Amino acid sequence: MSGTVHFSVENGVGSVLFDRPEARNAMTWSMYAALGEICEKVAADKNLRVVTFRGAGREAFVAGTDIEQFRAFNSGEDGLIYETTIDARIGQIAGLPVPTVAIVGGWALGGGLAIAAACDFRIATPSARFGIPIARTLGNCLSMANTARVIAAFGLSRAKRILMLAEVLDAEEARACGFVTEIAEPDKLDERVGVLVSKLSSNAPVTMRVVKESANRLLAANLPDLRGGFERTSEERRSNERH
Repeated sequence: MSGTVHFSVENGVGSVLFDRPEARNAMTWSMYAALGEICEKVAADKNLRVVTFRGAGREAFVAGTDIEQFRAFNSGEDGLIYETTIDARIGQIAGLPVPTVAIVGGWALGGGLAIAAACDFRIATPSARFGIPIARTLGNCLSMANTARVIAAFGLSRAKRILMLAEVLDAEEARACGFVTEIAEPDKLDERVGVLVSKLSSNAPVTMRVVKESANRLLAANLPDLRGGFERTSEERRSNERH
């Protein structure tokens, strides 16, 4: 499958680009691996002040994980490995020591929403849409950490609508609950991103790093292991398929 994740740096600002526009930037295993390597570079670069994340084209930020990646799954253990891997990549983004900004145009679904939620700020176009419709598609489960991030980002009631009703929220509702920092028209998007990046670049790095670390520790405190729940879900799915 085609697609890659690019990384560039200019004037202390790192830019991550999910580049697979023909598939709405849906992620492949190789793209997730590239994302992990980029996060390692960012974490080690003491000269970076801010990192942005965006999708190529105008249709999507990231429209989740490419469904073709799941066709080779043979057991519930494959699903557990997948969730562990995704959780690690999202955790790397959340744990970056510098402020992060998701630039969302179009669809941010599944893993794409998880990536956006792991960032510190989100600027979206009016066409942005946010959801994790797994209840009516793959029927899998998020990791406990990613579920906690969705609840922290949207509030419990909206999180249940996203995860249980498989609803997709528009940009206005996402801004109303504080998930989206600002909505900008496409022709003004780069300008508004530049303003936010400039503000973040001029603020005290130590303060922002400590705030991020404190928030991550509070969010992760006493998270239970949902492995048993994943295994039960996998067994129930196999049982339903047999009947």
